Amino acid sequence: MRSVVIDRAGLAEFLRNRREALQPEDVGLPRGQRRRTNGLRREEVASLCHMSADYYSRLERERGPQPSLRMLASIAQGLHMSLDERDHLFRLAGHNPPPRGASTDHISPGLLRVLDRLDDTPAEIVTELGETLRQSPMGVALTGDTTRYTGPARSAGYRWFTDPAARRIYAPEEHPFLSRMYASGLRQLVTLRGPQSRAAHLAELLLARNEEFRRVWDDHEIGIRPHEVKHFVHPEVGALELNCQRLVDPGQAHSLMVYTAVPGSESYEKLQMLSVIGTQSLR
Repeated sequence: MRSVVIDRAGLAEFLRNRREALQPEDVGLPRGQRRRTNGLRREEVASLCHMSADYYSRLERERGPQPSLRMLASIAQGLHMSLDERDHLFRLAGHNPPPRGASTDHISPGLLRVLDRLDDTPAEIVTELGETLRQSPMGVALTGDTTRYTGPARSAGYRWFTDPAARRIYAPEEHPFLSRMYASGLRQLVTLRGPQSRAAHLAELLLARNEEFRRVWDDHEIGIRPHEVKHFVHPEVGALELNCQRLVDPGQAHSLMVYTAVPGSESYEKLQMLSVIGTQSLR
């Protein structure tokens, strides 16, 4: 589809309006004691959007190059825009908005606000294909940075059958069940989304590449749900039994997964230790 001309004045005004409407606590930032800025500072927005402050400032001053699709997606997410606001941003910048639906990576502002308040708890936002879109700091400490993957490897189910490292954080006795669960979930998505979907493409790749997947796929199991208690094996703190609570955003097929331990349990104490260690080695 043909792109339209960039509306620099409209884009600049919209970005300023969104920036000034947000408060630090809305995006998980500390307010500080001497704050005079109405809303967020440009430097804070640039950091949230993973870009230089100079680049963002030029957009608000009606200058600079036309933002790319990837840059606009980052701005929309960093400023906690709704889907309607995201689409408006793309059109102002001279681009057609990305499609909506289950395949979108844009996280709703409400789900982001919840995640921003979970700094001391392992948590992540994932798509229906198990692609991690955002993690809390403790989520990274528990499972590593799972947002770094690209291509089919973004899917946790795909990694389960193709990357031995994906299995090391789970207790060995859980592996057969998890293989069945991933195959069952993918089969259900293929039926739901159709033969031209990303789910169908992942299934085709796995059928061609992995014998174990072919075996469990041929069992045609449906409806295998994750266990409420997950058994992790962390390289620093050892075995962990964590309850998993799931908050679903039905409009975008995203889930917020929150991992907690029973207070006073050994796993609870290990999570406390992990919050101190972070992503650093005990060594």
